[in-house]
Amino acid sequence: MLFLNQLRRFVYDTLQNDDHDSRLSRYVDYFLIVLIMTNVAAVIIESVDSWYYPYQAYFKAFEQFSITVFSIEFLLRIWSVAEAKPDHTTWRQRWQWLTSPSALIDLAAIAPAFLNYFVSIDLRFLRILRLFRILKLTRYFASLRILLVVINKERGSFQAVIFILIIMIVTASSGIYLVENRAQPEEFESIPRAMWWAVVTLTTVGYGDVTPITTAGKILGALITILGVGLAALPAGILATGLANELASRREELEQEFRESLMDGDFDLVENQLTIDNIRRKLGLDKEQAQDIVLQVLREQALAAREKEVRKKHFCPNCGESLD
Repeated sequence: MLFLNQLRRFVYDTLQNDDHDSRLSRYVDYFLIVLIMTNVAAVIIESVDSWYYPYQAYFKAFEQFSITVFSIEFLLRIWSVAEAKPDHTTWRQRWQWLTSPSALIDLAAIAPAFLNYFVSIDLRFLRILRLFRILKLTRYFASLRILLVVINKERGSFQAVIFILIIMIVTASSGIYLVENRAQPEEFESIPRAMWWAVVTLTTVGYGDVTPITTAGKILGALITILGVGLAALPAGILATGLANELASRREELEQEFRESLMDGDFDLVENQLTIDNIRRKLGLDKEQAQDIVLQVLREQALAAREKEVRKKHFCPNCGESLD
């Protein structure tokens, strides 16, 4: 039993513990990253029949190998996640992990292959589903994790934008149907068919395959295009603001971590580089950002120490009056 607990802890540290950094854990991460990217490349190459069919056996063998590795990884993560909080119920932790976004991504990466054993699926459709494996890279790149965090935090704003976009599409397609139906009965046969024109116009794509020809239709199209420019900028603005706020929050958290470390005792930038790396990786910041923050905190600490020393020399320690 003790051996199993130690083994489970070892697996957890290697696969899932962000605070644990070892040569083995780094090699495992590198191997999985390369395997994921190779799988995506294989899916793309398989769409070229002249490349796929001559080497079909190799592609199938590589797919079987990938499914085996990803399945073992998934099972090991379920088994070892109990070490995240040893004082909590094991099965509750596993269920919470299974319902997390990262676990659902892992499941989506292997589910299509197993689904094909029970349900007959078009192989072309199955190949496309395998592209979900690229989402597994979010686990290994801090920038992608930050982006997902921002999207999750700003989901209310994105929902509002999507709701506004749906209202605009329905309104625009209804309006263009009313003014263009008689002039172009084939292109604007119904409101659902007019929705294609509304979508490409509101998103400012404008393929030009369907265009209004009446005066009222052109005026309406111009208004919708102008509204579309502003509407298309909303998600970008929300995302940019969210990213800026999230990075500022993480910088403040990193700065607070270093301040607490300095208050606990002497903090040497060289000797404590491992501590700095662990904290910055946890927060998703790069080395330059972390070192800038550390140097800023050290300068502030040195300035405060000098000011304190000056006060000791020129002011009475008992009454605080100037000695000059």
